[in-house]
Amino acid sequence: MRHNKAINHLGRKSGHRKAMLANMACSLLLHKRIETTVAKAKALRTYVEPLITKSKDDSTHSRRTVFSYLKQKEAVTELFRTIAPKIAERPGGYTRILKTGFRVGDAADMAIIELVDFNEAALASAPKKEAKKPATRRSRSKKAQEAPAAEEKAE
Repeated sequence: MRHNKAINHLGRKSGHRKAMLANMACSLLLHKRIETTVAKAKALRTYVEPLITKSKDDSTHSRRTVFSYLKQKEAVTELFRTIAPKIAERPGGYTRILKTGFRVGDAADMAIIELVDFNEAALASAPKKEAKKPATRRSRSKKAQEAPAAEEKAE
């Protein structure tokens, strides 16, 4: 039984797992998208999303905390300079996992993990939300209908 086993150990000792997740997180932050197995992508999501949340507060303490996890100066700089301002208003859910099929060699289930706000193709195809008039069950008042007509006559 797996009671109270919160993390996937990924078949590795803790030191190897921490180093692997740190390297994968740095690659994700630098390249904005990486391809890996589904299990590693899910483990990486739980590893990197708290770091992205911490980057919203650009202080020396948060930079040092994030650096203790990532251990790459370039990745920390990229996170705080370009990623943090772009995700500042987002309340969470900074990554997206897309399953891509099975690997040829060992049939491992593969996935792409990417940062949500940096996928230009998805952002371009997303429909723009337009402000529409609120639907009402009551009939419109005559004053509201006469107001636009009065403005047109004034012009």
